Amino acid sequence: MSSTEVKIGEVARRTGLSVRTLRYYEEIGLLPPTERQAGGHRVYDRADLERLYRIGLLRQIGTPLAEIARALDGPAAELSAAVDRHLAAVDARLAATGRLRERVSAVSRTLHEGGTLAAPAVLGLLDDLSAMDAGLTQRITLLVYDDIQAAHDHLVSVFGFGPGELERDGSGRVVHGEVHIGDGVVWLHPPRAEFHLASPGTLGASTHCMAVLVDDVDRHHRQSMAAGAEIVTPPKDQPYGYREYDARDIEGGLWSFMAPLDKLSEEVEHDG
Repeated sequence: MSSTEVKIGEVARRTGLSVRTLRYYEEIGLLPPTERQAGGHRVYDRADLERLYRIGLLRQIGTPLAEIARALDGPAAELSAAVDRHLAAVDARLAATGRLRERVSAVSRTLHEGGTLAAPAVLGLLDDLSAMDAGLTQRITLLVYDDIQAAHDHLVSVFGFGPGELERDGSGRVVHGEVHIGDGVVWLHPPRAEFHLASPGTLGASTHCMAVLVDDVDRHHRQSMAAGAEIVTPPKDQPYGYREYDARDIEGGLWSFMAPLDKLSEEVEHDG
């Protein structure tokens, strides 16, 4: 092995990715297979590390795993589209901040001109300012499962979520897991009686219903069925403007996979 080649454990340490994630990237074709040493151990070269860096950058701006390969290997338009989507999200946040600034400015003008404001209006504005000042940066969803290892593997293999870290206690039991869904992350947590946290498998009822936006509802439905998903309702256009289907995970949690009907209509017209 040359000085420019490193083993998977060292790559995981350098990048902060788990070994499971690195292997999954190769499995889905995101990281092309390269040289292997005797014994089948993969080694990574400089090109692999540079590609992982670019994958990390695209993940940071919310690019789904399914789109990253196209952004890296496809025409320049694919990368441009990914950046444009991130730009739109940044613009939306800036617009929200701008609207809040206008509200603060209006209150300031009223007070400087000797006017008065009703207490609810002032308190509402202070609430909004407090939320901004709190430095809220990301929402993380926490779901409870009795068998985190099995739930993690099920969500990855059946629904196509990105694999994340699995943490074990001293006995080797998995006590925390993560899966990545688009630009979000879901933590898999064990039951905790003191916090009244129980899995749907234990209670016999869905303790969560997660909605996930997908590009193609019918294609995702076919892939999930082929992987053994328990389908609750097949793809259907809903009166509230979405096409969706529902499925249960390995412990009975309910998941809805959906796409806006107006977006689907635009895609059909564009393809036509």
